[in-house]
Amino acid sequence: MKRILLLASLLLAICGMPSRAQMPLPGITDPPPDAAPNPLADPTVNAGKVELFGLEARFAADVAEHGGKAFAAWFADDGVVLSNGQAPVMGRAAIEKASRWLPSDYQLMWSVTDAVMGPSGDMGYTWGHFEGHSHDAHGHERVVEGRYMTIWRKQKDGNWRVVLDAGAEEPAESPDCCRLAH
Repeated sequence: MKRILLLASLLLAICGMPSRAQMPLPGITDPPPDAAPNPLADPTVNAGKVELFGLEARFAADVAEHGGKAFAAWFADDGVVLSNGQAPVMGRAAIEKASRWLPSDYQLMWSVTDAVMGPSGDMGYTWGHFEGHSHDAHGHERVVEGRYMTIWRKQKDGNWRVVLDAGAEEPAESPDCCRLAH
């Protein structure tokens, strides 16, 4: 009986202690309010979100190393690419034809802002910010920035593939009336 009371007292004491995540760390302050969200501090993090962030990280690393060929390889056979002012590119074969850039000529980079896994666990989406770096005919650097959304679907073989990738360039500065409040 003494052991049970001792164990119960110990459990109550432990439960009342703050977790490591709740304890303040010396020298660490809260990020400024306009900083990008930190997915590790997100209370909505779950296994599906972690999986989608991991897919995006592997996708981005593959594209950074191998360029357009790698970009196209991540798409499902029925995948679609939507870009600013351009016709949709439908199907992996068409995406392969349209994505023949080398990383030495064009660097496409992106960072995930958020991810949501669907309730069935076989489909989800990510969105975030992208940058494309290249040079024009005169050798001047050209940078395109924007937002993207990627829809992922788990295939019958268990691999995840992109079924839709949509990107839109950042708009020119808009008046204060049209900006979202933070």
